[in-house]
Amino acid sequence: MSLDAYAKGTKCWFIDDKEGWISAALTTKDVAADGKVTLTFADDNGKDHVFSSTTAKIEADKGASLPPMRNPPLLEGTEDLTNLSYLNEPAVLSNIKTRYSLCNIYTYSGIVLIAANPFARVNLYSQDIIQAYSGRRRGELEPHLFAIAEDAYRCMIRDEKNQTIVVSGESGAGKTVSAKFIMRYFATADDSERGTVATKTGMSETEEQILATNPIMEAFGNAKTTRNDNSSRFGKFTEIQFDKERNIIGAKIRTYLLERSRLNYQPENERNYHIFYQLVAGAPPSEKKELDLQSIEQFHYLKQGGVPTISGVDDAAEFEITQRALSTIGISVQVQWDIFRLLAALIHIGNIQVTGRTDAMISDDDPSLITASRVLGIPLTEFKKWLVKKQIVTRSEKIVSSLRVDQSLIVRDSVAKYIYSSLFDWLVNNINASLSSEAVASKIHSFIGVLDIYGFEHFKKNSFEQFCINYANEKLQQEFNQHVFKLEQEEYVREKIDWKFIEFSDNQPCIEMIEGKLGVLSLLDEESRLPSGSDQTWCNKLFNQLGTEKHKKWFIKPRFSNSAFTISHYAHDVTYDCDGFLEKNRDTLPDELLNLIKNSDNEFLEEALMTSATLGAGGSLTEDKRKSVINRKPTLGSIFKGSLIQLMDTINSTNVHYIRCLKPNEAKQPWVFDAPMVLGQLRACGVLETIRISCAGYPSRWSFPEFVERYYMLVNSEHWGFDTQKMCSAILEATIKEADKYQVGLTKIFFRAGLLAYMEKLRTDKLNAYATMIQKNVRRFVCQKKYQRLRLATIKIQCFARKMQAQRATRVLRQERSAVMLQTFLRGYVQRKKFIETRNHVLRLQCVIRAKQARISFQGLRETNGAIKIQQIWRGIVARRQYKKDISAIVLAQSCIRRNKARKELMALKAEARSVNHLKEVSYRLEGKVVELTRALDLAHQQNKTFDSQVVALETQVRLWKEKYELSQQSKSKEIAHAAENPTVPKNEFETLKAANVELQSKYNESIEKVRTLDQEIAKLTESLAKTKEEIHKLAAQAKVKPEDSETVTALRRENQYVREQLAQLSKATGRDTSSFPVTSKVLSPPSSNNGAMPQPSMHNQLAQGTIDKYENSYSFAKEVPHKINTTLPPSVPIPHTNGAKLGPLPKVGRNRSNSTPDIAALENGALFKPQKTTNSVFDNLDNHSRTAKTMSSDDWSRRIARARPSIHSLIEQPEVEIMRILEDEEGLQEEILSGLIKNMKIPSPSLSNLPMIKEIMFPAHMIGLLTTQMWRYGFIKESERLMINVMQAIQQQSMAIVGDDTIIPCAYWLSNVHELLSLICISEQEITREELMARCGDDYDWAEYEQLVSTVKYELECLEYNIFHVWMKSLKKQLNKMIIPAIIESQALPGFITNDSGRFFNKLIGSGPTFSMDDLLMLFNKIWKAMSCYYVEHSVVRQVMTELLKMVGVTGFNDLLMRRNFCTWKRAMQIQYNITRIEEWCKGHDLPEGTLQLEHLMQATKLLQLKKASHNDIEIIYDVCWMLTPTQVQKLVQNYMIADYEVPVSPDLIKAIALRVAANEKNDTLMLDAISLEDAGSFETPEIRDVDLDGERYLPSWLVNLSRLKSLMHLVVV
Repeated sequence: MSLDAYAKGTKCWFIDDKEGWISAALTTKDVAADGKVTLTFADDNGKDHVFSSTTAKIEADKGASLPPMRNPPLLEGTEDLTNLSYLNEPAVLSNIKTRYSLCNIYTYSGIVLIAANPFARVNLYSQDIIQAYSGRRRGELEPHLFAIAEDAYRCMIRDEKNQTIVVSGESGAGKTVSAKFIMRYFATADDSERGTVATKTGMSETEEQILATNPIMEAFGNAKTTRNDNSSRFGKFTEIQFDKERNIIGAKIRTYLLERSRLNYQPENERNYHIFYQLVAGAPPSEKKELDLQSIEQFHYLKQGGVPTISGVDDAAEFEITQRALSTIGISVQVQWDIFRLLAALIHIGNIQVTGRTDAMISDDDPSLITASRVLGIPLTEFKKWLVKKQIVTRSEKIVSSLRVDQSLIVRDSVAKYIYSSLFDWLVNNINASLSSEAVASKIHSFIGVLDIYGFEHFKKNSFEQFCINYANEKLQQEFNQHVFKLEQEEYVREKIDWKFIEFSDNQPCIEMIEGKLGVLSLLDEESRLPSGSDQTWCNKLFNQLGTEKHKKWFIKPRFSNSAFTISHYAHDVTYDCDGFLEKNRDTLPDELLNLIKNSDNEFLEEALMTSATLGAGGSLTEDKRKSVINRKPTLGSIFKGSLIQLMDTINSTNVHYIRCLKPNEAKQPWVFDAPMVLGQLRACGVLETIRISCAGYPSRWSFPEFVERYYMLVNSEHWGFDTQKMCSAILEATIKEADKYQVGLTKIFFRAGLLAYMEKLRTDKLNAYATMIQKNVRRFVCQKKYQRLRLATIKIQCFARKMQAQRATRVLRQERSAVMLQTFLRGYVQRKKFIETRNHVLRLQCVIRAKQARISFQGLRETNGAIKIQQIWRGIVARRQYKKDISAIVLAQSCIRRNKARKELMALKAEARSVNHLKEVSYRLEGKVVELTRALDLAHQQNKTFDSQVVALETQVRLWKEKYELSQQSKSKEIAHAAENPTVPKNEFETLKAANVELQSKYNESIEKVRTLDQEIAKLTESLAKTKEEIHKLAAQAKVKPEDSETVTALRRENQYVREQLAQLSKATGRDTSSFPVTSKVLSPPSSNNGAMPQPSMHNQLAQGTIDKYENSYSFAKEVPHKINTTLPPSVPIPHTNGAKLGPLPKVGRNRSNSTPDIAALENGALFKPQKTTNSVFDNLDNHSRTAKTMSSDDWSRRIARARPSIHSLIEQPEVEIMRILEDEEGLQEEILSGLIKNMKIPSPSLSNLPMIKEIMFPAHMIGLLTTQMWRYGFIKESERLMINVMQAIQQQSMAIVGDDTIIPCAYWLSNVHELLSLICISEQEITREELMARCGDDYDWAEYEQLVSTVKYELECLEYNIFHVWMKSLKKQLNKMIIPAIIESQALPGFITNDSGRFFNKLIGSGPTFSMDDLLMLFNKIWKAMSCYYVEHSVVRQVMTELLKMVGVTGFNDLLMRRNFCTWKRAMQIQYNITRIEEWCKGHDLPEGTLQLEHLMQATKLLQLKKASHNDIEIIYDVCWMLTPTQVQKLVQNYMIADYEVPVSPDLIKAIALRVAANEKNDTLMLDAISLEDAGSFETPEIRDVDLDGERYLPSWLVNLSRLKSLMHLVVV
């Protein structure tokens, strides 16, 4: 760094005892002629700092001795330390401190994430934050450990390589919590590439088990220390395993160096492992009594620290959480209590009292000894013996000797430590077996490891634990340095720039000294295996072996101690005390106690010991190794070394990500920053070493577009263009003269340290020059405008004075003229007034005289009129009196006569009414019988048709023979005579044919006569039946049945019997079944001509043609006849029909027709029967009639004139028969409904200008509802159920088959139609009564089945409506989701406030912008609104849809703005507010006032960004205006607020004041709003039932073809 850079006002850093480093500004700079340099600085407190040196020294060390310079304000608080221009130790510390004061606990340092523990609750880990970082690239959002986790996951997918996240830091820095949140991120983050089956919590079972390991490992491996209330006392590497589909399928945990000594000793203000306190607090009373667990103060192992509880922690509740977690990973309750009993035994071991002066002794009745022996399942005497004795085995004998008290206590504690360590190993092994079974292992494709490892430790007294921890950190630091160096060099190579090898301190010699063949660990293991080995002997060996020239840089012998040694680690020199090294390294039990525990009756204890021994030996738990592994005794140091080497191999094979956790203060106070303490941790965690490596190369690097965007103003506009690399070169050439200060790569520019500050100075100077130029021109413009305004004002004053003089002269002239005119008008007024008074006097006099005369005349007229009126009234009174007298007499006579007559009729009616019901029943039977007779008549007509055809053929043949004979006789009489003698046709044959002709003619005449007779009989019978029915109706309407009225009933029975006898005779006469004859109340008379002559043809033509035309106009299938009937039809006897009468009972089942008829004899005997359906036979006759109409001539009709056939008109009057026929065609109806109305439907396009009618939209629902209602009315229950199921399935398929932008119209259309159909079903349910169905379908109709079907259909329709709404909303949300951020947040439509955070310079050149604009979003809203309006969707549903979409807009936009720091500017807030205003105007224009409420969070956020933030009063105003935002949200927005170059930064005092408003445990004080799920449609309230007119106009579009059945049914229901 050059001395020239130190100008007056330059800020530099100086070392300070309290703050670590303090900033001071250069006040004087003195460079003497002899080269002496003196720089004087003054800090904010007024203290002077003087720097003295010489120019020669400065040039020799290249400015390294100069005070480190401070970064410009722009770079203060940057998210990545590598962006700093001056990348030095104080700059790093200041940047972290600045961000921490702004409540930003995360900061990037290249590939490292630095996390400072806030010691307070922060809203940074909710599910919404997890989803915000899911799928985002690192750097898009602010620094967060979720960004590191997401980066690791994406790297695993992209590079197909395993990943590792290393979380390190000292105790209390937040390593465990960070690792826990990383694991939670992987388990709960949504990702489209994952397809796990989620549980109710949104996670798979495996993911829940992985998260359940956290409370287990914390309970058994964490404890309270003075530095941390939840300190991990072991290292942990969690391997999260993924399959090929990137789903989490398992996990595996490796642990390192559990602190065993904590079990038997805790320093002051510390606790033992959490599980012991949880067990004592949370165990049930029965178990407490069994295990003698009374209180924590009862146990020596638990009360040494003096803090039995932790503030804010409920041990009993934590015990329940631990139990649930154990159950989650598959450990049964029985095994759990085996674990807890073992834990209870361990704390009882700590209470065994060892007494004695020289030899140790234990009482036989020691309660703790008894309890521990009982629970462990070992003999009490043997356990007691080997606690106070030891055995030395020689070649010839075994020597048993007593132990001292202190030795006995060590053995006692060793038993407890060994068992707890084995239990911990068993627990970890069991967790791994549960999470990563063999089946899971075969599917593992990749993994992400999370290493929660202890940080570098340096205390006043350091022992074996600190040595192992620092050894592990040396290995990790070596890998970290190599990784950083590798990435640095790879980027240089990738960008193809010239670079030199960067030297960095390699700690490999230190590691070799520790783990080498004759290193510290090797000598320690060697000394541990010697029976007489001691700590001092080992220490002396270290001095002899390592105190050489080779290791003097890393190994130092203290001057004043022979029992300690110092190792120069990468972070600090640490002195280790040798006392206890050997004992901790051995960490084994005497063989006698080991064998005793091994042979325990406690099966769980034996299993735990064998599992631990197997894992320690590096093998698997198999039966053949159970005995051998118990006797192996590897040292703790060798075990740790092997596991560490294995860990480093794993890390080296993966891509590593680093998180360095910092502890800001020792007192664990929230938001307190102890700078010297943090500085020491930065040195220890290797962050400063990383920065040093970066500074040796090119620490600052900018992409071409970013550099051009920032510094384009440093060159003239002639250099501006689209070639960013060329423009960068122009800027660099114009500003930087030293070429070695930067390197231009392929996509980036690399700068040396400090160069960016120089560029910022040039940019500031340039902008200041531009500002000066603008000010100069503005001042000139202001002065010019001021002169012009003065000149213009002077001219205006002159004009005003002249105007006033002219106005004064004009005013005088106007006054004179006004006086003359006033006199003129006054004189005229006086004369006019005098004339008017005289005229009025005369008029009043005339009026009085004329009024007097009129009153006299009127009085005479009144008197005359009064006399006449009196005469008229008197004459009327006399006439009325006489009339009333006559009327009274007449009425009295009539009343008497009518009373007598009514009494007689009443008596008769009472008698007749007794058997009304019975007569109805008989009437129904007779009607059925007549129908059957009609059917028999039809069959007879068909046979007659056959006879007619035979007669016609014979007549034709005879006529030909006659003609031939006559012609032959006329031409050649001789030949005829000769032919008579020798005929060509034999005479016998001729005679036979002639006789046959005569016989056929006679039979034909007889059949005609018989048909006429049958028609007459049928007419009589039907007329008689009609009279009977009329009498029945009269009886039912006028009288009630009484038992004494028997004469009328007897008469009616006789009449019915007579009708039966007539029917029986008719059936015998015809020889056919009469069950198919129709029944009627009205019959057309047969032809009046006795000789069968045909009536006038014209009358028949008119009748037939008129009937057919009427039929063709009413029914669709009549139009389908392939030919037009234009021949003459005979007069027909129609199938009579009683107008308004209902059909008789119809059978519920067995809809197939049967030709069988009831026995006539049964009818004669009065047996009951149900008429068979004759629908097909009647319409078959009609079809045959239509097909043969064309081929028959007038002569044919004349021969069949007397044959009665059902007319078409009769079928029109009986639509129930045709409806039944249509409903029975189930397949045809379903085909027309499903194909014609649903699958092949052409949905009308929505248009607000030409709004379609309701019937044009709802006709599918109307037709389906009409068909369903008719099916219910006629008893087709099963068929209607199948129809509705198929209809609903088809509609759902049609709604779900369309995806993307095309779903708006079909889903809105079918949503409206489904609700219309639901309304029709509900209305039909109310109109169809039970009595109606019973009368139509018979008493065996299942009403309960009908009610159940209707209820099911309504429920299914509601479900279908919700499903369509759900699918529709999901599609709309997906369309809207991709528009929200570009349209609301990124688009800039307000001119004059364009921000430069999105490349304003290039936007000017190429005009690029966001992918979607506000016009696109409003167009989508308009499209949705238009579809719902045109398809008559309920307004409540419209509000639900638009409110949910607007809520999504507000929530998504707000959450995105909250996470984008570069968008938190006042200009961007203006743009967003303008976009929101457009949406609010749209809502007001569409009557959606509640829609604007969904945008209130986003609107208030934009107001906050625009409000002033300079004082505490401003903060109060912010809270008043932004009342809907939570304190955390306000804090986040203020922290993220990016100031412009001309703005004053928000002071840290205001930030702290805002932070004080954030409540610590307030549940409602959330950071992000609950995200709107794209898979959740939101709440849907079914609208009210519509008021649909069932009898309204039916409609089917003309373009629908092949719907003949539905069209016929529609017309029939109308008829």
